[in-house]
Amino acid sequence: MAQEFPTQARVVIIGGGIIGCSVAYHLTKLGWTDVVLLEQGQLSGGTTWHAAGLVGQLRSHANMTGLIRYSTQLYSELEAETGLATGWKNCGSLAVARTSDRMTVLKRTAASARAQGVAVEVISPREAADLWPVMAMDDLVGAVWLPGDGKANPTDLTQSLAKGGRNHGARIIERVRVTGITVKDGTVRGVETDRGDIAAEIVVNCAGQWARKVGLMCGVTVPLHSAEHMYIVTGKIEGVHPDLPVLRDPDGYIYFKEEVGGLVMGGFEPEAKPWGMNGIPDDFEFALLADDWGQFEILMQNALVRVPQLETTEVRKFYNGPESFTPDNNFILGEAPELRNFYVGAGFNSMGIASAGGAGRALAEWIVNGAPTMDLWPVDIRRFASFNNNPRWLHDRVKETLGLHYAMPWPNRELHTARPFRRSPLYDRLASKGACFGSKMGWERANWFAEAGQRSETDYAFGRQNWHEAVKREMNATRQAAGIFDQTSFAKLLVQGRDAAKALNRICAADVDVGIGRSVYTGMLNERGGYESDLTVMRLAADRFLIVTGSAQAVHDADWIRRNTSPDAHVTLTDVTSAYAVLALMGPNARDILGRITSADLSNAGFPFATIREIDIGYATAYANRMTYVGELGWELIVPSEFAVGVYEALHQAGRDLGLVDCGYYALEALRIEKGFRAWSRELTPDINPHEAGLAFAVSFDKPGGFIGREALMRAKHAGAPVRRIVQFTLDDPEPMLWGGELILRDGKPVGEVRSAAYGHTLGLSVALGLIEDRGGVDREFIASGSFEIDLAGERHPATAHLKCPYDPKSERVRADAGEPRAAA
Repeated sequence: MAQEFPTQARVVIIGGGIIGCSVAYHLTKLGWTDVVLLEQGQLSGGTTWHAAGLVGQLRSHANMTGLIRYSTQLYSELEAETGLATGWKNCGSLAVARTSDRMTVLKRTAASARAQGVAVEVISPREAADLWPVMAMDDLVGAVWLPGDGKANPTDLTQSLAKGGRNHGARIIERVRVTGITVKDGTVRGVETDRGDIAAEIVVNCAGQWARKVGLMCGVTVPLHSAEHMYIVTGKIEGVHPDLPVLRDPDGYIYFKEEVGGLVMGGFEPEAKPWGMNGIPDDFEFALLADDWGQFEILMQNALVRVPQLETTEVRKFYNGPESFTPDNNFILGEAPELRNFYVGAGFNSMGIASAGGAGRALAEWIVNGAPTMDLWPVDIRRFASFNNNPRWLHDRVKETLGLHYAMPWPNRELHTARPFRRSPLYDRLASKGACFGSKMGWERANWFAEAGQRSETDYAFGRQNWHEAVKREMNATRQAAGIFDQTSFAKLLVQGRDAAKALNRICAADVDVGIGRSVYTGMLNERGGYESDLTVMRLAADRFLIVTGSAQAVHDADWIRRNTSPDAHVTLTDVTSAYAVLALMGPNARDILGRITSADLSNAGFPFATIREIDIGYATAYANRMTYVGELGWELIVPSEFAVGVYEALHQAGRDLGLVDCGYYALEALRIEKGFRAWSRELTPDINPHEAGLAFAVSFDKPGGFIGREALMRAKHAGAPVRRIVQFTLDDPEPMLWGGELILRDGKPVGEVRSAAYGHTLGLSVALGLIEDRGGVDREFIASGSFEIDLAGERHPATAHLKCPYDPKSERVRADAGEPRAAA
């Protein structure tokens, strides 16, 4: 007999595509058996069924690679568990290069694979042709071979995951449409459907290209947009066999896989075709869009170059199926910041089959544990804000993001669509001075400034790019005179209330219950002791704190603070990012310049380091925070937005004869890496603790009441030398450019990867911050006794590991005395 329709469940999952079924499967494996999955049509009938089914392991972020490696393991074992085939075939994959630049990418990929423990081999065009005999190779310069990659059948895989979930207790119900989400007191309470309501403790939105619509039902931002993805299936081709590897030809925007003796050929064209601007029909099930050979032409032309036999081969089927894409080409995972117990797993950007196994497990663990069990920031839903859900902006952005799969991943590559988006009050002023803008969290930020007659546009390269000398000029000015940086994009959070100090002191690792007018650099840690963020907390009054954090972290950090503040506490948090501009005035002349337009005492005695005061600056009144991210004397000026232009103009007038120069984020990045300053999401992540980061000095272990993560840190402290550690490196050769992601070797053996890198013009060398590991412990002896190299696109360059920062190791310049002679600086 058919089961009655449920009226309650612990977890309701919306969507029966591969990710929804994976979440159901993994929740039941973790012991949560009261799970109901609702599918409006049939399982896999949305976008899953027409996916190409490619499973490539390697990603730029180690944990993202780990998720896919888990997927490959799961897919290889699932049939034995459930009795249903998955179509998984470990056939390996090839990526070929038509140009020397693409070959550089592949060599960097190979080094990254070795750093992450993924089997890889750099091979010649002839060796590639031996593995893939039906391709033309005359125009190729090389290839990489990843034997662990493979392919799967999306529909079979989904059914197998569904059966595995059912076997452990999950109920999967088809032909049920969710019509609403029940919410009470900021927490999800269940779902409304066309067959009745279901009360639930947790709701998971895995609705695929309908996920944005489901989010809108309850005020949750799920920024994705559908775009057309096309491929063809050919008749049989001589030389194509069942074990033929997957082939990717990114210079031609195309991929191939074997199917029934023929080929599936598709790709990711540079300018995509968005779809569904007026909404996705609910009954769009096992459906396709009209053939569009005009849109497909660029892919077909490149396919004929790679496989000439296609010219005379039958095209058996043209598939044009919509898939959902996000603004940054990474999927969306996690608990929504707007609504408690409402989770999202969606927006897989044509990578759903490869990612679904690992992503489903990661989301299930997040649900069961109440927090992520690993660093998932690249896919964390909190990297987006509500403005990212603007439909016109999404439409224009996905035209570009689909093509990012095979676009050349140049160092510092910027997206161009849907810009400019967010602009500081100084945007036009900086543009008129030759600023070349980049974008972060939607903000237009000056990356570097062109000289008179120079184009303010970046020419990408893997060596020195066309802004190299401009950044040298900006860095030299900051080190020798003064630089001004528009850091308005910094996120700013105002935390107020009678219990604000107590709440923040429990959330922050450092003691922030300090005197009024003091600033504290601190981390916010998770229970594992890893960094959820690093930020500056400034005490403006007994019950009022201003937090300045990274540009991309406003939603994430606000959510972390709110969820870790007791509901009974008298605390309010307000995002005031747009209310203030931030101008960083840095350099040995900073005190003299600011002193010309303020009556404030700027001496060390009158304005010590880590102090914030409200002062007059020209006609404006603003906060001045004596802090630095570049390792020089300076102030971060937190200026009400309406005064920003006036303060900027006053500073330039005052600094005209003291060498004041406009500086961009490329200079800022190089300056901070020279000083060894860490950055969140690179050196500081939820998986890295202060001992490993070398920042234990910024932790107040004995403060009253303790703090989140203290127990884990104490265990790590007593365990001895950490098995991994952030270390600063410089290349011995002054010529090469490091960009980040490179493999680090000690005595010829891989030990880690570069997390951040830049050319340090003050040092005259490329400088990097890397994470290195050793099971025996990474202590001073391990670092000092080893011989280090950094693999740059297959070439190993000797490197020096620094136990102390090579630039101003005692930070004497930061605390420069007011009477110190200029020459000494």
